[in-house]
Amino acid sequence: MAKTAFIGLGVMGYPMAGHLASKGNEVVVYNRTTARAEQWVKEYDGILAKSPAEAADGADIVCACVGNDDDLRSVVYGDQGILAGMKNMAVFVDHTTASANVAREIAANAQEINIGFIDGPVSGGQAGAENGALTVMCGGDEKIFETARPFIECYAQAVTLLGPSGSGQLCKMVNQICIAGLVQGLAEGINFGSRAGLDMKKVVEVISKGAAQSWQMENRGKTMINDQFDFGFAVDWMRKDLGICIEEANNNGARLPVTALVDQFYAAVQSKGGGRWDTSSLLRILARD
Repeated sequence: MAKTAFIGLGVMGYPMAGHLASKGNEVVVYNRTTARAEQWVKEYDGILAKSPAEAADGADIVCACVGNDDDLRSVVYGDQGILAGMKNMAVFVDHTTASANVAREIAANAQEINIGFIDGPVSGGQAGAENGALTVMCGGDEKIFETARPFIECYAQAVTLLGPSGSGQLCKMVNQICIAGLVQGLAEGINFGSRAGLDMKKVVEVISKGAAQSWQMENRGKTMINDQFDFGFAVDWMRKDLGICIEEANNNGARLPVTALVDQFYAAVQSKGGGRWDTSSLLRILARD
């Protein structure tokens, strides 16, 4: 049994921390909303900390999963931050989807005080977190990665080191760029078929066996047809992620015309009050025209 800490108990972090505890690790948790942490401690017989530093104190592995760059910095730095509480040679694994720049920044600061750092954003959504079947894209030193891997595997089905610090975040950007185009294509296809009078449940069933098959089609096709969007990865989060992608593209010279367009479609979903709808809700701004 290892002493671990988990900072951030949102829809992803809550079950991820739960898997760490279920695999026999001692887990200390911190969450900005204390009631959420109290609920977790009661469910998993863990330990509640009053600050990120207190949670990280004495831990071998500290994991975090918060909202964005600013949220991450707020729990990492300062007298009550993660780095202030961590012991020498411990490893900090950040699962936040954030910028590559903040990953490199934290890695450099951690190295100065002899703490290992891995940026490890995840893919697989709430269901993947709950089922312990996430895909984790990592950046950092190989030896540090191998130390962290057994802990990450408590809630992941695939864990891959992509390169130096920031590489995990860059890989997650590729992931989100690809998803944006796939979801928009699926939304347009379902809308087209519905307007053409086809039975879209049968259509999705048959084309999902061919070249059009994708995770989005398999997992979101039926719910899109049924106009069900009150679940899953929220539009607000996707817009945050796509903003990171577009900013990085501006820095490296990559062209993202489709991604930028789909980002604006998501802005239209937000304007209809759909900020918390699943990302597959792109269909709604087509179906209601």
